[in-house]
Amino acid sequence: MAKAYLVGSGIAALAAAAFLIRDGGFAGPDIQLFEQQRQTGGSLDAGGTADTGFTMRGGRMFEAEYRCTYDLLSGIPTLDDPSISVTQEILAGREEFAWDDIARLVDGDGKIIDTRSMGLSERDRLDLVRCLATPEGHLDGKRITDCFGEHFFTTNFWFMWCTTFAFQPWHSAVEFRRYLRRFVHLFPEFASLSGFHRTRYNQYDSIVLPLTAWLRERGVVFHTGCQVTDLPLAPGHRSTTVETICLYRGGREEKIPVSPEDLVLVTNGSMTDASSLGSHTSAPPPHPRRSDAWLLWHRLARGREDFGDPAAFDKHIKESRWESFTVTAKDPAFLDALEKFSGRETGRGGLMTFTDSNWLLTIVANRQPVYRDQPEGVSVWWGYGMFPGRAGHHTPKPMTMCSGREILEEVLHHLPFDEQVVDRVLATSTVVPCVMPYITSQFLVRRRDDRPHVVPEGSVNLAFIGQFAEVPDDVVFTVEYSVRTAWTAVARLLGLNKHPPAVYKGHHDPHVLAAALETMHRR
Repeated sequence: MAKAYLVGSGIAALAAAAFLIRDGGFAGPDIQLFEQQRQTGGSLDAGGTADTGFTMRGGRMFEAEYRCTYDLLSGIPTLDDPSISVTQEILAGREEFAWDDIARLVDGDGKIIDTRSMGLSERDRLDLVRCLATPEGHLDGKRITDCFGEHFFTTNFWFMWCTTFAFQPWHSAVEFRRYLRRFVHLFPEFASLSGFHRTRYNQYDSIVLPLTAWLRERGVVFHTGCQVTDLPLAPGHRSTTVETICLYRGGREEKIPVSPEDLVLVTNGSMTDASSLGSHTSAPPPHPRRSDAWLLWHRLARGREDFGDPAAFDKHIKESRWESFTVTAKDPAFLDALEKFSGRETGRGGLMTFTDSNWLLTIVANRQPVYRDQPEGVSVWWGYGMFPGRAGHHTPKPMTMCSGREILEEVLHHLPFDEQVVDRVLATSTVVPCVMPYITSQFLVRRRDDRPHVVPEGSVNLAFIGQFAEVPDDVVFTVEYSVRTAWTAVARLLGLNKHPPAVYKGHHDPHVLAAALETMHRR
C-alpha cells in the first residue's frame, strides 16, 4: 500500500489527510504528518488560560461560497454534539447569531461613522471597475497604489476593506483584484458584515480539534516536534519524484525512504512563522530567525523555477508584519460599555475600526464563550493593529514595543467610555500581544510564477499545499484556499474523478454586479 507523508499540520495538511481517507481510500496508519511545533493546527491556533490570559494569533471569517471547506467539514462531527457536523454548527450559528454591524468605523472624536456611504469619488469607482476588468497578467508585479489615487485610501470603503481582509496600500494588485472578484457578491452587506459566517468558538477549538480527533480515530500518525529539513529528489528533470524525507527530531537526524507510489505533500512557507508573544506587562521579544517552513522551501526551489520563489514572500518583513492582541476580562465592564456604544449585543457587533488610530486599530467581541474551556464570568475579545511600527496616540511608542496593558490603554483612548469604566477594565483585564512578521506575506507584490502550482508539471509524487501554492481565481489568507489546495493535490496525484468544486465567480452574474455598483454609488 502507498503511504502519504505530509509536511506541516495546518489546516491544509489536516484537510489533505481527510481527503486521502475519504476520497483516496487510504488507511489512517498509512498517513503521517510531520509538525515542527508541539501543537497541531498551524496558524489556526489558540491557547492560554483564564489566569495567564488566553491567546489567539488570528480569527478567520467564512461565507456561504466556501465550497471546499463546507464540503470537508460536513463530514466532521463537532466535539460538543457528534450528531452535528462542523459545517452544520457554523451555518446554524449564523442563523442564531449573525453579525449586524452598525459601528464598523469610529472617527477620532469617538463617533460612529455612517457607512451607508462608501465615500467613493467617481474616479474611485472607475478605478475599482477597471481593476475588476483588467486581465490578471497586466497587474503582474504591481501594487494596489499603482491602480488607485490617493483619495481612494481615505474612503470608508478602503478602511473597511483593508481591515476586514488585512490589505495594505503596498500589497499586490493581483491579490486585491482577486479579492474584489471573489467577494463582489458581499458588497451590499459589507458594512454590516452580515454576509460573513463564524465558527462557534475560536477556529482551533471549532475546526482543528474536531478534525484532528477524526483523523486520530482513524489511525493517522502525528509527529510533533519534528522538522523536515530536505526532500531529495530522484535525478533527472523530466519528472519530479521525492526519494527521501530528511528530518530532525529529538536531537537526531533521520531519513525515511520514499517510493514513487508514495505521496509527499508540503506546506511551503508559513504566515505565522517566527511569531512572538508578549504579556500584560511586557512587549513581545524581537522575532527569532525563520524556521524550516521557509528554509525547506528555499532549499527545494534552488535551481527549480517550477517550485516558485520564496524570497518574494519572506524578505520584506516591514511590509508583511502586523500585531494582534487577545484580552481576557474578569469583569463585564468592557463588553457592557461596548454594547451600549455600538448598539449591538456582544457577538452581533462585528469588527470596529478606529480610523484615526496611528496603528489603525480594529477590535471585535465575538459571541461568548470564545474558548470551549472558558470559565463562567470570564470574557475574551480580540484586536489587531495594521501599522504596529508607528507611535500610538496615547502611548508615544510603536505598538511592537508596548506591553499588553499599554495596548489596552491605547484602545480605551479611542472609545468614549467614562473614567470609572476605563479604570475597571484596566484593573480586571489581561492582554497578551503577538507580533507576526510574515502574517500578510502572501499579499506581497509577486509575479505569476512566484508561487508553485499545487502539483508542478511532471511531478510524480510531490505537491505543494497551503497559502503559498498557486490556485487560479481563489484568494489567499482564507481557510478555503488551504482546503482547496489540499483537495486539488490529493485529486491530481491520485488521478481521482472527484475534484474540488469550481471557485464561485459572482462577478459573472449581472445581478451581483448591479447590486455592487449600486452599493458603490451610495452617498
